[in-house]
Amino acid sequence: MRRFRCPLGGLLLGAVLMTGACGEPQINEPGLLGGWTTAGCEFSRTPETTTVGGHVVPVTPARLAAAMARIDAGGRGEHAGSYAGLEVDQERVRAIVYRVPSAEFDDFIRQAAQDTCIFVRDAEHSLSDLARWQADITADLDTWKNRGVRISTISARHDGVGVEIGTQDVERARREMPRHYGRAAPLIFVEEGPVTPARSRGVPTAPQTGG
Repeated sequence: MRRFRCPLGGLLLGAVLMTGACGEPQINEPGLLGGWTTAGCEFSRTPETTTVGGHVVPVTPARLAAAMARIDAGGRGEHAGSYAGLEVDQERVRAIVYRVPSAEFDDFIRQAAQDTCIFVRDAEHSLSDLARWQADITADLDTWKNRGVRISTISARHDGVGVEIGTQDVERARREMPRHYGRAAPLIFVEEGPVTPARSRGVPTAPQTGG
């Protein structure tokens, strides 16, 4: 199954990173245990595809993309205290929304989904909460550099698990940063080398998403 994360806010040092779905049957499948689905999931749909460079690739249907846009806008606005992020599963023609449990936001998702299939899952943290942690770490970048922790990327995870920190100094970061921000800080450390700005030739074109 191919899934594509929907854009969320993020930070890439030295450049700009764009990181950045009324019935409720239960779903049980590897990696997606629990949660509830909207009424549109009761109907099977054929994945849509397009051909790019001689290769057939999946695309997000217009109605599903529109529903995702509505949910993302509402989640970042009125329901910011619950919304964590979303991703699209193009092969199953559905989106997966992550949120801190909220009856009001769940009702909004049902309405915004219309006849599309949206799978709703619990999240540990909302995007707004993670954004505050991200802002604090970003403000301390020079401090961490001086302390020998070279941070390449910082981004809020779309599933609400935490703030992902890409660094060349994983062990040092894992040891020192929780001491500074507190053991309860939702920090996730990944090995990542320094950012190398991409060089392009000719006229730059607008970035394309995965559908």
